[in-house]
Amino acid sequence: MNKVINELFNRAGGWTEVCDVSGEEILTYNEHLDPEKFAKLIVLECMHECLRMQLGNQYTPEELLFQTKYRKIIKEHFGVKSEGFRSEK
Repeated sequence: MNKVINELFNRAGGWTEVCDVSGEEILTYNEHLDPEKFAKLIVLECMHECLRMQLGNQYTPEELLFQTKYRKIIKEHFGVKSEGFRSEK
């Protein structure tokens, strides 16, 4: 399983177990998992990646505008606030 997905799943109340038969990681949960929080964290992570790209590289003004625009589109499409990035634990 993707390390980031595991981390976000854990933050939403789930956990990861290793399957006895296949040895694969399995996302496991009970009534404490908040599926809405998990979905929100995934969306925020997408926004974070757009921002990380902006801050970590030298882009033209047009490219920066494109990345900013898509962060806003993602945020508005899913109706989330800009909180909960991995760096804001």
